[in-house]
This record gives sequence, structure tokens and C-alpha cells, in this order.
Amino acid sequence: MPARILLLEDDADIAANVYDYLSARDYQVDAALNGAVALHLLEQQSFDVLVFDIGLPGISGLEVAQRVRTQLKLNTPILLLTARDTLDDKVAGFGAGADDYLVKPFALKELELRIQALLKRSQGQVLDAILHCGQLSYDPRSGDAHWQGKSLKLPPKTLQLLVVLLMQAEQLVTRERLEIAVWGETQETSDTLRHHLSQLRRALTLADGRSPLLTVHGRGYKLIALAADDPQ
Repeated sequence: MPARILLLEDDADIAANVYDYLSARDYQVDAALNGAVALHLLEQQSFDVLVFDIGLPGISGLEVAQRVRTQLKLNTPILLLTARDTLDDKVAGFGAGADDYLVKPFALKELELRIQALLKRSQGQVLDAILHCGQLSYDPRSGDAHWQGKSLKLPPKTLQLLVVLLMQAEQLVTRERLEIAVWGETQETSDTLRHHLSQLRRALTLADGRSPLLTVHGRGYKLIALAADDPQ
């Protein structure tokens, strides 16, 4: 049975080229021009690989990827297409639940090779690593976070911040880097970031008031492995 691909791309020319190329190679391709249509298709059908453009009007490809993991609870491999190629962009993409990242312009053959690699991975030939920091963990395939052995329920943006911090556990992460990773750009004020970090800190605070989420005043934030008997 041919692999089923969901292509989310608002550029009609790119979408047509990818659709024609993959269809000619026996892939079954469904195309969506916006995030709302893609989410509707995902609720109704199953796919083997998801190919999402990031730069979309309305619901971005990053948000669709995040919803795939956190709301729909799907493990389907996700390949993100983007014109942006910075470390922060990649952190944001992988933080949203993506498995791979392809920068535009790209060769259609390379796209096919990436899809083939994701198909092999989804068949169990390659396993995604679970992110850990002390008693805190995040499984990028299921989109589930756990703290002290219990499921951690967080709003999408707060969860994305947690993933970014976990990817750089024990390292200082600046406010600007967190904002770019989650919102795609720095914010006019840090109020929104502080609100989500406050939610995260409350969720991770121990009974004695200690938390693995540290604020390094004037510099940024750090996630540490917090032993039960270690003073903070």
C-alpha cells in the first residue's frame, strides 16, 4: 500500500510541484492550503508522514505540528518546510514536535529521501530520544510530559517552552531565545513569556517550594535536575 502524505503548503506552485512529484512515485498525497483544513483532515484520516510549511497565514505550520502532538496525540512523523535556517528556528520546530526540517529552496529528490527516512523511523528502525532532566521528561513522539512520574498537563505555549528548556537542560537560555523559539520573534514586553514561565514553575514546584526552573536575573532561565535532598 502506498504511503499517505499530508502536504500543508499555501504556495500553490510549490504544492503542485510536490504533489506531482510524489504522486508520480506512488505516494498518495493529500494537500491542504491552510492549517484549519490540515487539522480537519487529520481528525478524519490517518497519514504516514506530514509535510508542513511553517510560514502560513492564520494557523502556522508550527502550531499545527504542536496540535498534532498535544491535542490529537498523533505520533505521525512531521517534516517542516521553511525559508528560515537559524538555530532558533530549528529549536522552535523540534520543540513543536517536528522530526525533521528542510530549508527552502529544496530539491524534490531530497524531500523524497527525507520522507523515506521518516517512514523507516516510524516503522521502528529509528527511535526518537526522550528528553530528560532529573524527574522531568518529554516524549517528542507522543507529546507527553511527565514530572515525578505523573503526567504534566500544560497549555500548548507553556509546553513548548518546557521542550525548549529541556533541549538545553542545565544551560542558560536567554529570554530572547525562548521568545523566538516559541513565538517566532522577540516580544515587545516580556509579560507573555513571564506568564507562561510562571505557569510552568507552578506546575514543577515541589512541596517545599523548590523548582527545577531557575531564573538567572538579567540573563535568562535554566532548567536543572533537582535532587530530592538538594538545597536550591
